[in-house]
Amino acid sequence: MATSSLTPEVETLKTRLRTMWMAGDYDRFSRYMEGSAREFYDRIPHFPGCTFLDVGCGSGQLALIAARDGLHVTGVDIAANLIERARSRAQAENLQARFEEADAEALPFEDESFDVVGSLIGAMFAPQPEAVARELVRVCKPGGTIAMANWTPQGFVGHMFKAVSKFIAPSGMPSPVLWGDEATVRERFGQGLTELRLTRRHYTFMYDFSPAAVVELFKLYYGPINQAFGALDAAGRDSLRRELEELWAEHNRSGLDRTTVYAEYLEVIGIRA
Repeated sequence: MATSSLTPEVETLKTRLRTMWMAGDYDRFSRYMEGSAREFYDRIPHFPGCTFLDVGCGSGQLALIAARDGLHVTGVDIAANLIERARSRAQAENLQARFEEADAEALPFEDESFDVVGSLIGAMFAPQPEAVARELVRVCKPGGTIAMANWTPQGFVGHMFKAVSKFIAPSGMPSPVLWGDEATVRERFGQGLTELRLTRRHYTFMYDFSPAAVVELFKLYYGPINQAFGALDAAGRDSLRRELEELWAEHNRSGLDRTTVYAEYLEVIGIRA
C-alpha cells in the first residue's frame, strides 16, 4: 500500500478540495450525466467477474454501472458524504460493491490488486497528478487496463472552469484539465504502460430546461460552482451567473426551453506493463 507524508500546505489544499466536493449534492447533479457515463464504461476493456476500481467515484456513477454488469467493484473518493451515498445506492439495488473514503494519491490497496482501474472525471482533480498516475499504475495488475475520462482545456467544461477558477482554484495546484492534454498524459504515465490510446470524445449534457436553469442546477448541486458562488458578494454572483448563462446559451444545441451541450473530454485507455 502507498503511504503519504504531506506538507502542511498540501494538507490544507486537500482539506479545501474535500470541502469543495462535499458541497452541493453531487449525487443529484450526476444523475443527468448517466448516459455518457455508460458509453464510457462500455468502451473500457473488461471481462465477467473482473476486479474494478473506480477512483474518484463520487456517489458511484461509474462503479454502480460496473456492479450491475457483474464486476467485483470497489469505489474510492475523498468526500465522505459521497461515499455514504454510493453505499446507500448499492444497498438499495442489492449490488455487490464496496466504497471507501480514500485519496487517489495514496490508495489503500496492495500492488497489482485490480484488473481494471477507472476514473470518470474524478482523479483528474487531485492536486498532485504525478502521484495519481503512479498510484493508478501501482494498483493495476500487469496486463490490466487503466481508463480515464478527463475534461480538455479546449472543451466546454474547460471554458467553464476558466470562469470559476479564479474564485476556487487553490494556488500552486496544476490545472485539472491538463489531464485532458495528450502530451501531458503521456508524460505522466511514462514507462508504466505498454499501450496508451488517447481519443477525444464528447460528453452529452442534456436537460429538459433552459440554460439559465442549468446554471442554477450547477450553482445548487455541483461543488466547484457552488463554492464559486459562495465566495462572491451579490454583484459578483450576478456577474458570474450572466457569464455562465451566456456560455451555456452559446453552446446550446437545443431550443430556448431545453439544453444540449457537447463537452469534450480525453478518453485514456492504457495497458499496464
